[in-house]
Amino acid sequence: MLEHFFQCPHCWEEISMLLDPSVSTSYIEDCEVCCNPIQIITGFRDGELENFRAESIQQ
Repeated sequence: MLEHFFQCPHCWEEISMLLDPSVSTSYIEDCEVCCNPIQIITGFRDGELENFRAESIQQ
């Protein structure tokens, strides 16, 4: 697992999450600070993080 730090697109707090480098994926997870939903999009190549996006989901 790879720990990745980023800013929440809702509250701008720095948060982290564990990413599985064997899988590129897209999913929704709540911010651990403000509890708003974030769409997480990851892309890996040869076990290296190549693409990461954290986008707000409008409620």
